[in-house]
Parts: sequence; structure tokens; C-alpha cells
Amino acid sequence: MISHFKHSVSLLFINLVFFGWLNAQTYAKNGMVVSANKLSSQTGVDILKQGGNAVDAAIATAFSLAVTHPTAGNIGGGGFMVFMNAQGETTTIDFREKAPLASSETMFLDEEGNIKDNSNHKGLLAVGVPGTVAGLYLAHQKYGKLPWNDLVQPAIDLAENGFALNWDLFGAAQYFNSIAEEYPFMATYFKNEKGELTQPNEIWKQQALANTLKKIRDRGRDGFYKGEVAQKIEDYMKANGGIITAEDLLKYEAIERKPIKGTYKGYDIYGMPPPSSGGATLIQMMNTMELVDWDKVEFNSTEYVHILTETMRRAYADRAEFLGDPDFNPDMPIDRLISKEHAKKRFANLNMEKASVSDSTKFGQIYDGTNTTHFSVIDKDGNAISLTYTLENGYGVKMGSKELGFIFNNEMGDFNPVPGITTSGWQIGTKPNLIAPQKRMLSSMTPTIVAKEGKPYLIIGSPGGRTIINTVFQTTLNVLEFNMRIDKAIEAMKIHHQWSPDVISYEEHLMSPDTRKTLEKMGHTLRATGGLGALMGITINPETGIITGASDSSRPEGAAIGY
Repeated sequence: MISHFKHSVSLLFINLVFFGWLNAQTYAKNGMVVSANKLSSQTGVDILKQGGNAVDAAIATAFSLAVTHPTAGNIGGGGFMVFMNAQGETTTIDFREKAPLASSETMFLDEEGNIKDNSNHKGLLAVGVPGTVAGLYLAHQKYGKLPWNDLVQPAIDLAENGFALNWDLFGAAQYFNSIAEEYPFMATYFKNEKGELTQPNEIWKQQALANTLKKIRDRGRDGFYKGEVAQKIEDYMKANGGIITAEDLLKYEAIERKPIKGTYKGYDIYGMPPPSSGGATLIQMMNTMELVDWDKVEFNSTEYVHILTETMRRAYADRAEFLGDPDFNPDMPIDRLISKEHAKKRFANLNMEKASVSDSTKFGQIYDGTNTTHFSVIDKDGNAISLTYTLENGYGVKMGSKELGFIFNNEMGDFNPVPGITTSGWQIGTKPNLIAPQKRMLSSMTPTIVAKEGKPYLIIGSPGGRTIINTVFQTTLNVLEFNMRIDKAIEAMKIHHQWSPDVISYEEHLMSPDTRKTLEKMGHTLRATGGLGALMGITINPETGIITGASDSSRPEGAAIGY
């Protein structure tokens, strides 16, 4: 039996090589990390080779990305982790940022009730209390295997010894250098020891960040939330108009939460609960997909795009109306939203001939009857991690202390900024996601693990702001319903509709002009975009155990690395 299995696996690899399929996907037997940076993926795999488990590899990868992928990798932001162990038991860790103690519902508004100077996205008032270090430390204390300092040290080495600056980072360096007066911290961020802009392939070092990471290495969570680092954060905030204090940092805690669980045709889907809206919204949409007669709807057809749009419209309307931080909203109807019965009601009046209306006064009731980074990890024992974390916009608030060397998030912009005002554009003012001290802002991050017979089958996630849920949704559907390989599922055409504004965003050059014209005749408004998401995914063959990974081609520095 064992001999037959090994023979089958060998034949599979021969076929893969013969047909040239190894170029698009990465294959492994013992473990894999797929992230937005090849150096960080390799860091995680090195930890697996040293005997670390998936949690250890995820922690090392996350700290490494804080060095190599500063547009979103971070210790100054926050995120979510979904963890399934080898026995099929699943949990999540919420390390979403919190509003500072001095925050209020109207903190971004002027006397007329309008948002002041984009202050909910720009400037230190936009910074939420960071959660990444607390979340990674909690994961390690509960589920890690190797010593904490062994997991932080690779990031310190990368920051201290440096690495060759890639063209992606050089583009950012040039941009910030051109607007130095607006963002003085970022203007110096990419400069070398001579004070000159680091050039492509030149070694870029980050000594201040290395020093901060050393304190985290030596003192764990307390190295960030207490002592010298915490005091320097408070000092920087006070000097530059921020409101985060050492007390905010001391009070911050990451939380382990029960995952959201759904099913799709024999698969189990595990996602993040609120304050992430990803898990509930994804499962609601997958429940709707179970009601579609796929024998009559062809992939990428007009009918396909229309059904996806109407499904997204309904789910995002519910998201806007009901979801927020569960510690402040104990009565959210999550069980109802993810039920099969709710999907049937939403599907019942889906008109196949014309578009529905996004009514900002009725939310989902009418339907009754951009920067983040993600990585996926699996180890040789079958422990799996799906982790998404963020600074919000690319390079967050684009501010930071030169003494500490990291960039702060601008996550306060994810709260509803104007209480009670929901428009037909981007603005939502519903109560569940209004600002309050110590409250976590609603998120679209959607780290997801799909299991088959109690074992990980698909590990997936993406950056992309409010588009995240929909890109993960479509990729999951591509794998489960259309049986696509993970690379094809990631690269396939995707759309995005978020209820309000009432617009379908589609990937330019990937949608047929005929499809677009027919959708417009049905009442849809369409807008081309350069791309949606940047997915990092892993699938595991339940029969052979072979691990397959792929990194979205939109991230040229990304890599799936296994062994």
C-alpha cells in the first residue's frame, strides 16, 4: 500500500514537470509558506525545517514582513489569525487595533458635522492602538512550539544586516522623496547610512527597527506595550498631535475568539468573527451560491457576473447594517446572517433580468423574500494558519518615530466617521461601527481555512480593503465549485460590489466587452480597475497529501515556498 502511494506521488510529480505546471504553482510534501515577499516566505519555511509548527512559522513570517514589506507588514498595525490544528480543531486570534481612550464618535468632525481635512485617514488622530505584537505573542503562548526569541531573531537579522532593495520598494522610495515636505518620516525611511536614497539591489538596513524588535525579542509582549518603546510611542504622539498614550498600550489585549463556521457542499468553511466582517459575509455569500443551478450558469458569463453582483450587494448591505465590535454589540444577529434560511430569503427575489437597487435607507431589508497583506502556512503535521494583517492604507498613516523605525497604521478610518449618516456613496453611519474608546473598528479582512473531512483543504486570504471579502469569496468558489487549481483560481477574473456605492468594479481586460454591455442594459453601472486583491493560497490534496501553493502575480516579490 505504502509503495503504491509513493509510486503514485512520483508519477504525479513527473506529469507536473512534463506538462510544465511547476512554473505556476509550488509543490511540497512537508510544509509551505505563501506570502507577499520571498524572503519572508523563506523565513517561515526555515522555522518549519527547524521543527517549528505552523504558528511558529506564521509568527516569524509576520515579523519578517514588518521588515521586507513595510507597505502592509507591520508591528504598528493589527489583524486576524485563523488556526486549524492537525486534529481539525479551529480557533481565531483577534489582534485588531483599538480606538484610543481619548477618542469619541465625533472626533473627526468640524462644527458643521463634516469630516475635517480627511483627518480620519491622515495624521496621528487616525492611528489605532496597534495589536500585532500582542496577537503574535498570544498565539505563541497558547500554540507555539519553538522559543519566542528564535522566531523574532530572523526579522532582527534582516533589519540589521539589510537586504537588497527591490524595485517595488524603490518606487515607493522615489515617490516619498518627491513629497518630502508632506511626509518627512517616509522621505528618510528608505535612505542609506550616507543619507542618500537607497538604490535597487543596494543593501537597505533598518537599525532603529532592529532595536525595537530586539526589545520585543527579549521581553515578549511587554517589549512593545510597556517600558521604553511604549513611552517613546506616547512621546511621539504628544509631540505630533496624536492621542495614544502609554495607558492605551498597557490596556491593549489580543483576544481568542470562536471562529465563524459555514458549509458548502460537504466542505467546512472557517473564518474570522466580528470585528472582522469577513467570515460572516463570506459564508452568507457561499450559502447563496449553493442555491445556484451551476449546470445552467457558465463561469464568467453575464449570468454569472449578475448573480455574484446581487449576492455581494445583499451581503454587504447586511454587513453595513449589523456588524461591528462584538464587545460593544452583543446582540449582532450572526447566526441568522450565516444561516441557510437567510440565504434563501436573499436569493428569492434575485431578478435574473435586471439589477437590484442599493437603497441606503433600507440596507438589506429590501432584499428579503486597498493596504493589507496576507499569508498562508501549513506544516508537516497538518497544522494550518491563515493570517491577514494591515496598516490600512499603503504605509499606513505614513508617519513614525525615527527612534523606533516602524510605521503607524491609520485604522481609525475604518470606523463610521459621521454618526447616523449613510449615503449612496462610500459613507456609512450605522451604530455598530461608530467610534468609542477601546472599541475595535470593523474590518474586511477575511483569513479563511476550508476543511474537508476535518483536514485543511484550502488556506486563503488577500489584501484589498473592502474588496477583500469578495476576492476571497470568488477564489474559494473557484476552487470548491469549479475545481480550479489554486493558481488559476487566484488569477481568474474577479469583480467587486459592496452595496454602496452601487457600482461593479471589474478587472480591466478580463471581462468581455459583450458581457459589460449586457450588464449595463440590465441596469448595472460598471467601472474598470487595474486589479482586485493579491491572494496567497494553499491547497492540500486529501488523497496524496501534496501541498500546492501560489502567490498572486500582482505581487512580484511574493512567493510560495515549500519543502
